[in-house]
Amino acid sequence: MNAYKNLSSHAATARALARDISPPCAVGATKGTGGLQGKRKSGRAVFLDRDGVINDLAYDPKEGRVAAPLAAEGLRVFPYAGESVRRIRELGFQAIVVSNQPGVAKRQLTLSEFERMGRKVRKELARQGGTLDAEYYCLHSPDARIRKYRLDCACRKPKPGLLLRAAEERLLDLHDSFFVGDALVDVKAGRAAGCRTILLGHPSTFLSSLIEKEHAEPDYLLPSLKKVPDLLRTLV
Repeated sequence: MNAYKNLSSHAATARALARDISPPCAVGATKGTGGLQGKRKSGRAVFLDRDGVINDLAYDPKEGRVAAPLAAEGLRVFPYAGESVRRIRELGFQAIVVSNQPGVAKRQLTLSEFERMGRKVRKELARQGGTLDAEYYCLHSPDARIRKYRLDCACRKPKPGLLLRAAEERLLDLHDSFFVGDALVDVKAGRAAGCRTILLGHPSTFLSSLIEKEHAEPDYLLPSLKKVPDLLRTLV
């Protein structure tokens, strides 16, 4: 395969994300957005899925598959992630995490552990020289074991709600923004919001057929986040 052408409050989460929480999903902004209402949307962003993009996935022995890590102890930030985030921001983009995180809803981990994982990611990115502008998380799941989280909300990817909210709150032009993810739900969410999309993975017949089956062709296919700044530099 050739490289493709070119979204209920969770107040407790504020302890970790600690800036701006309001329904329906958790939001954490590194920088304030006060006084921006009514201004023209001219900013641009690179939206980043978290697990598999910023940090590695982990083997879950209970489910017998590789998936998002469920504890801070097992979370490993890629050694190039901080530098990549820094370079993305140097190109004039906001670096914003947009991620489905249903583990709390499914009782796979506690809310405090989820918060601890977020702190670890931010700390490691900072150690590597990178800083996120904001983090947007959907904590819901239609299969939630905790009733208050059992919701197929408008913010859960592949729906674009979190991206649309970020654009409204942070004055972003989505058509001048990118979504970077390692799954086709990321591609679908990015396309639905009007972003250009970058899928992380390696060319294969299986991936090609899955993309075709899901009608989720990305604009670009790259092996890792490390390569994203180089691509963006050729496009801006």
